[in-house]
Amino acid sequence: MAAALSNCRQRLLAHRHVDGYWPGHLSSSALATAIAVVAFRCVDDRRFQREIEQGLDWLAGHVNADGGWGDSEISQSNLSTTLLAWSAFGIMAEPARYRPLLERVRAWLQSQIGLLEPDFLVRAINDRYGRDRTFSVPILALAAVCGRLGDEPDGFRRVKALPFELAALPQGLWRRLRLPVVSYALPALIALGQLRYRKRPPANPLTRLIRRLAGGKTLEVLAAMQPEGGGFLEAAPLTGFVVMSLAAAGYRQHVVVQKGVEFLARTRRDDGSWPIDTDLATWLTTLSVGALTGGGALSESLDGQARDSLCDWLLGRQMRQRHPYTDAEPGGWAWTHRPGGVPDADDTAGALLALHSLSPHRPDVVLAAAAGIRWLLDLQNRDGGVPTFCRGWSKLPFDRSCPDITAHALAALATWRDQQIGFDDFRREMTRAIRRGSEFLDAAQQADGSWRPLWFGNEHADDQANLTYGTCRVLLLAGRLPAEAAGQIQWPGCLRRAVDWLLNAQNDNGGWGGAAGVAGSIEETALAVEALAAWFERPAAAGQDAVQTAVADALRRGTNWLLEHTRQGQVFPAAPIGLYFARLWYYERLYPLIFTTAAFGRVDRIAQRLWPAD
Repeated sequence: MAAALSNCRQRLLAHRHVDGYWPGHLSSSALATAIAVVAFRCVDDRRFQREIEQGLDWLAGHVNADGGWGDSEISQSNLSTTLLAWSAFGIMAEPARYRPLLERVRAWLQSQIGLLEPDFLVRAINDRYGRDRTFSVPILALAAVCGRLGDEPDGFRRVKALPFELAALPQGLWRRLRLPVVSYALPALIALGQLRYRKRPPANPLTRLIRRLAGGKTLEVLAAMQPEGGGFLEAAPLTGFVVMSLAAAGYRQHVVVQKGVEFLARTRRDDGSWPIDTDLATWLTTLSVGALTGGGALSESLDGQARDSLCDWLLGRQMRQRHPYTDAEPGGWAWTHRPGGVPDADDTAGALLALHSLSPHRPDVVLAAAAGIRWLLDLQNRDGGVPTFCRGWSKLPFDRSCPDITAHALAALATWRDQQIGFDDFRREMTRAIRRGSEFLDAAQQADGSWRPLWFGNEHADDQANLTYGTCRVLLLAGRLPAEAAGQIQWPGCLRRAVDWLLNAQNDNGGWGGAAGVAGSIEETALAVEALAAWFERPAAAGQDAVQTAVADALRRGTNWLLEHTRQGQVFPAAPIGLYFARLWYYERLYPLIFTTAAFGRVDRIAQRLWPAD
């Protein structure tokens, strides 16, 4: 294991960018590729002929054996991605080389929804997403653009209209009136709403007049929201939907379209595909710092100059202005260093913990940490939990309290709470937030001892939830919370139930999947090993001999599983456990390496207790 740990750390350090951070590599996405192809076709099929053809060829080469497409190259086939990819082939006369492929695709779609008539397609998509139109309308609009819902304008009759005129209202008014407008979806709301209005204007004359008058204003709002790099959220799917809609609505020369097309051209991979997002550089960098810190190897892995350089990089990623998407105050961090990122609680907590590990006493770090802590405190929901992006807008996932994110935020608060300089003004508020957050985590723990995360899942688990990820993150991070700040919550009991759940969820071969009985992955097994090892070395675990014995056995078997499946820290096949917006699956190549490095580092700290004979 010591040799494997050395291999992991060397490989992790080798993945650093020349500027010191970890950029990572997201999986290519059939969904993103299909949308980008259609966007290019709507703008100029001659100018982008090469991009269109290579994108379709990539789709043809990455269809699943059953005839459908999944969100990543190794994901299960699903209706949304398959319908989008099938529609993309409808933008051109289908060449003979694609016909056998498309026959298989049609057979898969028919097996899912019956007839491939427009009404059947529409009903299937609407049933999948229910009342949430933020993804059903874009999918159906693309199908209509590609002729899969019938000839125009009849095809757009099947696409529900969107109230894009709401985008002309101030954002503060949306919250006060509790309008169902999700900030991240505003670009699609505006662009798709304009497309639907142009293709099939409303019958009501007043509505028609309002939308005609709001057209110019909402396009101005859209242009003001577009990041400098042209990519909304740094995401090819969202940017592609915007470009496709505006171009199909007659705005091919609009500045939003031109900047969006440049973004899509720039982020296209050499093989003709697109990832679902440009990168997760900030998230991966803070995870990597955490993996080295947890194993006690940060100083030996990164010298003082490298640590200062990383501090500077993270400080440069902190949001300094109010964000146009979520109206968030300055102080937070996004998942990426690129201009399309949006500040969120998970990445803000990760950055705060990384900065504390790297250089907690630098004056500029303390000032940045104080602003980040203030940002987290203001985000905490009434139930004590911490949401992803925004506090209490409605009951959508983006403002819903989440256990693993809450634990991450509380760990950041607890780590900085006792800093001697910079936190006197709100130290008491931090303690109160930790207590309220602890109460939320206690209430959110499921009867079996597990916690459910929001942005990670497992395609093979019940309801596709990843209870292993959620439970491990809370178990690991909650250990940082001060006992006196938890109020009446008995953390040892909560964490003991989580330990029991993990012990019961371990497979007979030593690995862990997203839940009990689910085949193991490197990511999930490494998370479980790290969390159990961290619990094993805490004072709270002392005196629980029977549990310690069971945990030691689980750690030995889990470590052996990781040694075998990574070939002693040399290979790291990824699994699609990540969930993007609208529950789109992805994998990140660095996840298994980062998580395994963290796991082996934790086990190494207690190796003599686990393997006394050695």
